[in-house]
Amino acid sequence: MDLNDRTSLAELMSRYVSTETGFGVPKDGWRICLAHEFKEKRKPFQAKDVSISNMIMHLSLGVRYLRWWYKKTQVEKKAPFIDMFRALPLNQIYGAPLGGIGGGSITRGWRGDFCRWQLNPGMYHYKTVTANQFTVCLRRGGQTVYQQVLSTERPPTLHGWNWGYCGEYAFYHALYPRAWTVYHLPGQNVTLTCRQVSPVIPHNYKDSSLPVAMFVWDIENKNDYALDVSIMFTMVNGSGHEDDKSGGHWNEPFHLEKEGESVSGVLLHHQTPVNPYTLCIAAREKSDQEISHQTAFSPKGTCSALWSDLITDGRLDSPKDSSTPTQKGEEVAAALAVSCSVPANNHNSVEFSLAWDMPKITFGSRERIYVRRYTRYYGTKGDAAPSLSHYALTHYSKWEESIDEWQRPILQDGSLPSWYKSALFNELYFVVDGGTVWVELPEDADISGGLRPEDGGLPAQPEVVKEYGRFAYLEGQEYRMYNTYDVHFYASFALIMLWPKLALSLQYDIAGSVVQHDPTKRLNLMDGQYSPVKTRDVVPHDIGDPDDEPWVRVNAYLIHDTADWKDLNLKFVLQVFRDYHLTQDEQYLKDMWPICQTVMETELKFDKDGDGLIENSGYADQTYDGWKVTGPSAYCGGLWLASVCMMCKMARMLNCESVYQRYRDILERGSAAFDRLLWNGKYYNYDSSGQSLSNSVMSDQCAGHWFLRASGLGDGDYQAFPKEKICSALKSVFDLNVMSFADGQMGAVNGMRPEGVPDRSSVQSDEVWVGVVYGLAATMIHEGLVEEGLRTAEGCYRAVWERMGMAFQTPEAYCEKGIYRSLAYMRPLSIWAMQHALNNRPNHNKTTDEDVGQD
Repeated sequence: MDLNDRTSLAELMSRYVSTETGFGVPKDGWRICLAHEFKEKRKPFQAKDVSISNMIMHLSLGVRYLRWWYKKTQVEKKAPFIDMFRALPLNQIYGAPLGGIGGGSITRGWRGDFCRWQLNPGMYHYKTVTANQFTVCLRRGGQTVYQQVLSTERPPTLHGWNWGYCGEYAFYHALYPRAWTVYHLPGQNVTLTCRQVSPVIPHNYKDSSLPVAMFVWDIENKNDYALDVSIMFTMVNGSGHEDDKSGGHWNEPFHLEKEGESVSGVLLHHQTPVNPYTLCIAAREKSDQEISHQTAFSPKGTCSALWSDLITDGRLDSPKDSSTPTQKGEEVAAALAVSCSVPANNHNSVEFSLAWDMPKITFGSRERIYVRRYTRYYGTKGDAAPSLSHYALTHYSKWEESIDEWQRPILQDGSLPSWYKSALFNELYFVVDGGTVWVELPEDADISGGLRPEDGGLPAQPEVVKEYGRFAYLEGQEYRMYNTYDVHFYASFALIMLWPKLALSLQYDIAGSVVQHDPTKRLNLMDGQYSPVKTRDVVPHDIGDPDDEPWVRVNAYLIHDTADWKDLNLKFVLQVFRDYHLTQDEQYLKDMWPICQTVMETELKFDKDGDGLIENSGYADQTYDGWKVTGPSAYCGGLWLASVCMMCKMARMLNCESVYQRYRDILERGSAAFDRLLWNGKYYNYDSSGQSLSNSVMSDQCAGHWFLRASGLGDGDYQAFPKEKICSALKSVFDLNVMSFADGQMGAVNGMRPEGVPDRSSVQSDEVWVGVVYGLAATMIHEGLVEEGLRTAEGCYRAVWERMGMAFQTPEAYCEKGIYRSLAYMRPLSIWAMQHALNNRPNHNKTTDEDVGQD
């Protein structure tokens, strides 16, 4: 552990007064004392943060957005896909989410609160449910000597419970998909370690889909006498949403025995008219442990009866009957307790599972019914919660073996700093907690867009989609659009490296939408013009809003006319070959080749002067759509040349010689024009306009080259950019955008002037985009600038996770001081591009921590 890691750990753990280290807690990860308070309190980006010049420039946009927002919220009673007036305030509480991929998610905060809910697909609800808690009861000689809710809170309800656990005696440690909370019980000489496990396992497409999580409690008794210990898990029937009081909800105990293992618990049936579900808390029966329950209690008032029930003998009454359905305005909760004996100076453990079963889902428009991926194994009847719980309780140890096997080589690589190991795994939270849906493909579905393979299209049901289903995740929890493609371009490394079948399935969905055409005219908020919702032969911005009907109506984003964007088509081509390079799936390459040719033909129309380089105008690239560009630019021009290079490679592989020769000619002309128009001797200018800010240093100027390197290209016949110029550009970015910004402690600012001050010409140019920084760091690593790459990315991690309190809600952007934009964003998954680059370092022999003397 290096000095910076020790310093950061000391700050986050400065209020921890115990010496207990917990049971089986790993060294690497994100660790924080439950009593910690973040000093830095940031606010979301608001209109007042826009400079006067930018406000004047975008005044008409603001007026049009306000009118649209009013109609959406006040007339249609819908939530805007981006709500500029009600941005999420920063709540510095979140921890690792629970559950697998695509079945809904529940986030448990680092202080133990159940505080963020996404059970309805893509729609988030931020509510801490006070009664959802773990409580410990210690008994000696038949008498209860200690009973405590393991929460630092002192809520205004449930006064009959013993609240206010001292957070100075506990810490939280996250290494996703697991997390540990260590509680030293003051005066009791007992330490509890709660290990939270979710089945998020690379290349496992069954268990990774399951909506379940485990809580394994390791109990260390350091007394010279035995103790009887009970852990009680309480859960409200609902999520803290107003529909918890809609009436008709009910609970029932259950017992399930199969394959020689028995589990018991309580089912909480949440009977809403749309997307009903069942929650389930359960435990595995063991000969030396006792499971007891309370089927129903009211989570309001003092709730002293439940507390007294447990304190009397460490057990609950365990009624056998179901509860009566709730009345309107009434809430109901359930409790489950597991009791065991812990010998003197010894250890024991108890296990709980939490499952939720919402097999069928509809999106906001309620036009179609989808079934979630896990129903392939557990059915669609809504009765799977007991079986899901049984499976989790009897298989979680195998999950952990798989997780250890996956993570161990990286955690034991002594050449990698500890902060990086934490960032790499913990940023994966978004694969589950990105409003993610993973559904089965209906038997009658046709994803091709109506164009068949013989006409240059796709099969109606490609094998990978039929076998692995459809996958979608949000651009961000605040930017509610599924599979936003320009952002997925960065984030996609996590999927293609860990769940490649999901990455390919997503690509087929995008490819099928390319040929679709929706002529419906709508207003573009940026320029006030009307244009078709979807233009043929253009990659869509996104596949839809979960509050509408994703996959059916694409392009929820209505700021610009999507037909004008240059980068989306290019990013499709770049991902196609990158994905083939990493999977070697020849059928995928053959299926995608006609679509690649189609979108490249669309792009060639923007080569106005025939020099092999496409031109931009206005806000013509989607990624930096708030930053004006004129003429060929470093970003889009670089993506274009990389795409042309990949077209050459694919044409050769598929024996399309005429196509190869055509794109080879374009590549040679375009590369020469790119250098002539944009290279200034040190780096590539932002654009070729020659205007006062055209020579700004863009942090993302080498994005095209990054994808070439990630795809095994960039040299010899498949080189688009001279290596010496790429290295010079990256060093300029490091010197200016990284080290000359915020003392080199916050990553790379998007735009920097050559004189060393941020470019403030737009609302985006002086922001740091975390996911772009991780991609930049990967590019540096590919070019041998490993120390520079790690230093660049480290600034973002330490700013977000250690100073700003944004753990498990990494934002899209932040400025040097004061503000952030769009919490819990997709793009930071691009940190897996860094791992891809590290994996491909020449002559890289991994060392262990012992080899380099780390402790």
